[in-house]
Amino acid sequence: MRCEMLIVVRSSRGGTLRVEGFRVRVVEKISLPSVWARLKAIRDSGWNTFLLKADDVFLDMLTDSGVNAMSDRQLASMITAQDAYAGSRSYYELVEAVRDVFGMEYVLPVHQGRAAEHLLAKVFIKPGMVVVTNYHFTTSKAHVELAGGEMVEIPVPEALDTSSDYPFKGNMDIGKLEELLLRMRGRVAYVRVEAVANLLGGQPVSMRNIRMVRELCDKYGIPLVLDASMIDWNAYFVKEREPDYASRSLAEIVREMAGYADIVYMSARKAPAVRGGLIATNNREYYEKLVVLLPVYEGFPSYGGMSVKELAAMAVGLREMVDDSLVGSELELIKYVVEELDKSKVPVVKPAGGLGVHLDALRFLEHLPRNLYPAASLAGALYLVSGVRAMERGTMSMDRAKDGREVYADLELVRIAFPRRTYTRSHAEYLVDRILWLYENRDAVKGLKWVYEPPVLRFFLGRLEDINRWGDEIARRYAEQLGEY
Repeated sequence: MRCEMLIVVRSSRGGTLRVEGFRVRVVEKISLPSVWARLKAIRDSGWNTFLLKADDVFLDMLTDSGVNAMSDRQLASMITAQDAYAGSRSYYELVEAVRDVFGMEYVLPVHQGRAAEHLLAKVFIKPGMVVVTNYHFTTSKAHVELAGGEMVEIPVPEALDTSSDYPFKGNMDIGKLEELLLRMRGRVAYVRVEAVANLLGGQPVSMRNIRMVRELCDKYGIPLVLDASMIDWNAYFVKEREPDYASRSLAEIVREMAGYADIVYMSARKAPAVRGGLIATNNREYYEKLVVLLPVYEGFPSYGGMSVKELAAMAVGLREMVDDSLVGSELELIKYVVEELDKSKVPVVKPAGGLGVHLDALRFLEHLPRNLYPAASLAGALYLVSGVRAMERGTMSMDRAKDGREVYADLELVRIAFPRRTYTRSHAEYLVDRILWLYENRDAVKGLKWVYEPPVLRFFLGRLEDINRWGDEIARRYAEQLGEY
């Protein structure tokens, strides 16, 4: 028996078996509301899955952020944490974990990922400056723009083809990067690589690509910033898909990838499974510029706006996110769902990525024009027919241009997130079944229109309504064919 991306053993029937390297000791009871209760809940929530009450949700697959299953060792560390405002032993345990996992000397805890993005924007971005990235995330882009900067995305061409099996759709277009760094000399604040790329369908970055990005950053004197929030999943895919790394451990892969960056930041709500975040660097100058802002916006540098109990759990979580036997069970479930849906010709992002299953709403709801928000419509319809809370990752997740024009997203996706170590094969089978039914009845989905539209990050609090109350028809068909549940 050996540990390699879960526990892998030879099967008596040929091939291999991949077995989770953990067992479940605590469970949470969940219940499935009736289709009529789901119809009322989604209407009361303005067809915005963020505004659903958790008690009205069967499978909560909105996000992997802050809802991952913690380990017994993490929970134990929270009990023994040294709860001091300044100089806690738990903080120094976190520093040691960051040094071991990322190879970074200086560590700044923050209350979550967007807090790290806020501090980076404060230090590095002045009006008129540019951040170049493989692809934006909503909060990363918002902080750059609030500081007066612009975020420029240069994904590889394959990234926007949801049917392509290109293995590293999170890669940055190296040719475009050099052209931008040359043309915008003096204006580029930093280059940002997000591994995995969330809004591209959880698609990974190859080690070769980040190495080439590093070379160009060195050539033009530009800092390289790595968003490592989901680096555990990126490392898993590097090990699976990049031949030179097949025999390397996840710990070795993460350490090498982080080593190409000047600054690593992360939301610890993801890979380390703790509510919090951090910034890490080996550059003393960058550290000193950032640390003076920490007491202003977050807290004293040895707790940074986090509970000390969660600092202790993050130190354990960082080490566990590179434990080969603990990482990957949810990725195997995602792969299973993607393959099952693809067999039935349901439009889904391929290849299976990190984070979750991503439905291509433009192809799923081909009859809907983009101004009727197909991804948001599909997310609402999915909840209605299943009780599964997913997230719109399309135009509703974009903000309007300053002149009020709608800015259409490159992709219209519905992200069905799989939190780490949370759901089982039967949950995945149920999800496939309900998506297949919805695909067969997709003609009933007629789109959404705004009732209340916030001016920034509108997808969090905005409210919409179903045009001509199409939700009634979906619920009626469902009840007739499948019953109330």
